[in-house]
Amino acid sequence: MGNTPSSALPPSQLGAYTRRVLNSKIVQRLLKGQSFHEWLVEFTRFCIVGLGSYVVDVGLFNLLAHSNILTLPGDSSMVAKTISVTISVIFSWIVNRLWTFREKRSESKTHEFSMFVLVNVGGMLIALACLWFSRYGLGLRSQFADNISANGVGLVLGTAFRYVMYRCIVFSADERAEQSQHSPALSSTPTPLQADELAV
Repeated sequence: MGNTPSSALPPSQLGAYTRRVLNSKIVQRLLKGQSFHEWLVEFTRFCIVGLGSYVVDVGLFNLLAHSNILTLPGDSSMVAKTISVTISVIFSWIVNRLWTFREKRSESKTHEFSMFVLVNVGGMLIALACLWFSRYGLGLRSQFADNISANGVGLVLGTAFRYVMYRCIVFSADERAEQSQHSPALSSTPTPLQADELAV
């Protein structure tokens, strides 16, 4: 009987293939100058902070929308989600700045926080859009449906959007510094052409 071909690669070939993938231009561009280990540590921290933000967001949402402790104006679920996301955004910025992206944080806290808020407004709109579609598009208004749409689908899509924007826009101080170093600086020494013009 002939040997059945195995789809698994030998360890040596698997290691070489993994190295080729990690060294590819696409992966290197996604890593943005980091090693895979550095990126993995950063991503793990981001997930931990995200989990903490999730607890704040979901806990506060259910407390405000479904515990009858407070009477919120308008659609209580929509208002409660807006408040819970706002509080979780502030929590997320502080922890991400001091821990996850501490080596990439900007010296200008005001600019960084403004960009952070804008990115999270986008993430909040994604979650609200999922909640709105569930409540008004599908007519699902139970607590379970609210949590699936806003804190399930909306959270996953919003989190993916936030992480990409954090790396590319909010916490990118190192890239901006590197670009400024490589940009042509104005020299106080005139070029030969400028010297001739001055002589004239």
